[in-house]
Amino acid sequence: MDSVSGGSLTISDLTRLTGIPSATLRSWEARYGFPRPSRLAGGHRRYDRSDVDAVLEVVRHRRGGLSLEAAVHRVTTAPLRSGSVFAEIRRRHPELTPQVLSRRTLVSLSHAIEDECCARAAEPVLFGGFQRETFLRDSYDRWLELSRTARSTVVFADFASPSPLDRTRPVEIALPPQAPLNREWLVVCDAPDLPVCLTAVELPGRRFEVLWSVDPRVVRDATRVCAALADHYRPGWRDAGFVEPGDDVPGVSAELLRAADLFNRMLGYLEAAR
Repeated sequence: MDSVSGGSLTISDLTRLTGIPSATLRSWEARYGFPRPSRLAGGHRRYDRSDVDAVLEVVRHRRGGLSLEAAVHRVTTAPLRSGSVFAEIRRRHPELTPQVLSRRTLVSLSHAIEDECCARAAEPVLFGGFQRETFLRDSYDRWLELSRTARSTVVFADFASPSPLDRTRPVEIALPPQAPLNREWLVVCDAPDLPVCLTAVELPGRRFEVLWSVDPRVVRDATRVCAALADHYRPGWRDAGFVEPGDDVPGVSAELLRAADLFNRMLGYLEAAR
């Protein structure tokens, strides 16, 4: 683990962590305002951990064929363009098949993921989206237990007064009334031995359109979108000890994808039988 803490990376640190020369980073900043550092009294640049991921994301888009301008625009606008984890995952992973489920089924799936994460996941990064603070309170003991062994635990809800930052408890991210996440439900467990994410948007009649995946690449994207939204709604939340997962994301096996497809089909039959 690199010892440089969030908010204190120099341009040399950013170069070392991304492989992009300092002169190139300065050129990007001059042309596109990216990455955007804070400045010390003497004018020296300082970057956050999130800037490392953002620069690496630009590099990935460039390798995928985008122009530099298009890559920077996608990275700087995409996570907050919709304000929705569901929308971002669906846009980035159109291969995922959404399902319409009842709230009862959605909560059961969420509890299954939470229980498995608590029982098996080694130092996961966790995000939960509960729409209302009252919904979170019903599960708060579970999430408090999850935060005991997690590297980082973050929860989104309509908190009137989010708790002070505390490394031993979930970080509370307050959502304003107009936030799209007020209509969404999510559970993200980003762990090498148990990658899984579930994100859902509420439909009329208390039903939800749901996406879920055990593909580490999908889970990592969900983590990055959640972290970007947390940056937006509660700047400074990373001071509670958030550890950004690295860029070493393995692929998913064909066997696991077939198992996920089978589970989706079973879930559809069970929901139709209600």
